[in-house]
Amino acid sequence: MMAILSCITTEHNLWVVVLAAIMCLSGSAVTLRLQPRSFSTKGTQKIGWQFLTAITAGCTIWSTHFIAMMGHQPTLNISFDPVLTIISLIIVVTGAYVGIALSGIKNNRIFHATGGAIFGLSIAAMHYTGMFAYKIVGLVEWNQFYILVSIGIAVIFSALSFTITAKNIEDNKHFLSALAALVTAIVGLHFTGMTAFKVSPLTVNVSEIDFLAKQALALSIAGVAVLILGTSISSYLIDRSLRTDSHAELRKMALHDSLTGLPNRTSFGEKLHQMIEEAKENKHKVAIICIDLNRFKEVNDSRGHSAGDQMLKILAGRMLSMTTEGEHVARLGGDEFAAIKSFNDEKELEAFCIRLQEVFDKPMLLTGLETIAGASIGLAQYPTVGTETELLVNNADLAMFHAKSNFLETICFYDEKIGNVVRERRHLADALQNAISEGGLSVNYQRQTSLIDGEICGYEALLRWNHPERGNIPPSDFIPIAEDNGLIITLGEWVLRQACSDAVSWLPMTKVAVNISAVQLMDPQLPRQIHQILIDTGLAPHRLELELTETAVIKDKTRSLHTIRQIKALGVGIALDDFGSGYSSLDTLRTFPFDKIKLDRTFIDGVKHDKQTKAIIRAVLALGRSLDIPVLAEGIETLEQMELLQAEGCNEGQGYLLGYPASLDELTAEAGESTITQSISNSETSSEKSSDQSKLLTAEQIRTTG
Repeated sequence: MMAILSCITTEHNLWVVVLAAIMCLSGSAVTLRLQPRSFSTKGTQKIGWQFLTAITAGCTIWSTHFIAMMGHQPTLNISFDPVLTIISLIIVVTGAYVGIALSGIKNNRIFHATGGAIFGLSIAAMHYTGMFAYKIVGLVEWNQFYILVSIGIAVIFSALSFTITAKNIEDNKHFLSALAALVTAIVGLHFTGMTAFKVSPLTVNVSEIDFLAKQALALSIAGVAVLILGTSISSYLIDRSLRTDSHAELRKMALHDSLTGLPNRTSFGEKLHQMIEEAKENKHKVAIICIDLNRFKEVNDSRGHSAGDQMLKILAGRMLSMTTEGEHVARLGGDEFAAIKSFNDEKELEAFCIRLQEVFDKPMLLTGLETIAGASIGLAQYPTVGTETELLVNNADLAMFHAKSNFLETICFYDEKIGNVVRERRHLADALQNAISEGGLSVNYQRQTSLIDGEICGYEALLRWNHPERGNIPPSDFIPIAEDNGLIITLGEWVLRQACSDAVSWLPMTKVAVNISAVQLMDPQLPRQIHQILIDTGLAPHRLELELTETAVIKDKTRSLHTIRQIKALGVGIALDDFGSGYSSLDTLRTFPFDKIKLDRTFIDGVKHDKQTKAIIRAVLALGRSLDIPVLAEGIETLEQMELLQAEGCNEGQGYLLGYPASLDELTAEAGESTITQSISNSETSSEKSSDQSKLLTAEQIRTTG
């Protein structure tokens, strides 16, 4: 060790040693910054980074060696063999590349250590090749012990440096440890190797010019090395900048919706958490707002996905332009948006809600037609209805669902009552889903009778749900839930298939009437579905009649007309259900090819005491005759109602007087009773009993049961 220190202090020019040390430190640092790139990249990129790292490392080692050599024993006449000097550079660059490439094959300590050891051997090979290129006038002696020690230092510390580098090199502690090991490998080999090198001079006649020339050569070598290091540093900085930009771009993509540019669900959650934390510190309030579009699906289905996308973009632009400080908006997915409002005064929140509603109520031009998106908005306030972000979002979501189911209330503030109602609906939706999949539903049938000759014309299929805990749940309760939760398509298909399958077996072979919801009518697959069910069940098409409400058909007249024509082409009949309860536009009867008009039960209820109602019934029956469309009156409960309808020329009737809804088994048992006259003529007492029972039924009970 003393011999090594003596070599450093007495046989080297100090400023040249300092220059070599600076070159070694800076070059080693750049090498270690570049090396991890060769671990993390693949393919040609990996080879490129390995080559650049090897060039940087090789030039660093080579420059350090020869700059230090320039300061060794300046009193001797020396020269360098150009061929061996160049070979020494090639050796160290090649060896460095092999070592770096080997260490990057697999993320394993053995590979890292082996690669580092080869790197250390290349340092030693370069050093001693360079020593042979060192021509000096004198007798040269070598100490084999120091030679072996120098090689051992290079191999061990290079292997250690490579092993450390494989860890998290961005950690300053690991980086400094790896740097110290690599510098020790380079410097330790050089000075230990120089200690092994002894020269006995033959002459001591060197000019000042030769000494200055060697200094100039040292500066030239340093300059070339600086250029190489500068190139490497630039590459590293450019790559790091690109990685930073890419990371920022990826983060933006991860936190923003690609279609609208609004923050997405993840970003919304982070912002909400941040604003609630600020609200806790500043003692102010935060409103969480969930928004669901009312007409997005309608636009998407009728005008195409491009129109739907355009709607979302327009609304997103409006929302961004109307927000101010303390207000944030996001798209959660599909047609769901959300907003956050920080406020102290309730008036601030009210003003924000008004601006928000204007965004969705303002008309927009889509595919050449003016459209209003409309939206259901639900709000939950921190800390009024919750303090946890997840609970607040869920409460706002519940309020939004309540607003969606209540057409008169587009903005709804969450409270406990609303939460209970919406949770109840969700529980029913889950139970309905299970009932569909597990066979918890059934179909009853109510007869439709000719009021002219008393013959049975057909049966209307009525869906029934007997809940294991709640008992019979009326369709008026669960059908809207099915429509709101996307179950109506599956439910409607099941009812249609069951009704067709049952109708095949009953006698006489009359029609079966099945209700079709507005959601089903908008499904472009409905005609194909009906056709397949008819094939599967074997029911003749003319025995199936679909009942549609006017509300359903006018939702999208063009689309509805196209679907109805496809269904009629199959041979299936179409009836206009609940006529008189909705729009009752004569244009609807003129536009759509209905096979039957079903007069709503509300007119039958008041026919006895209300002259206006009687006049309306008479007008509807006359309209049916003029259009050559038969009319069926619903809700007939008394003989008086039936006789009046017969007198006015009504074609068909349906109600408790003519028959209660019954299961398929009950229908089979009553197969012999084919006319209402037969069932009534049994006895006067039974007729009076039936009439008395019907009087006990309220209008609401009739709707629920029927």
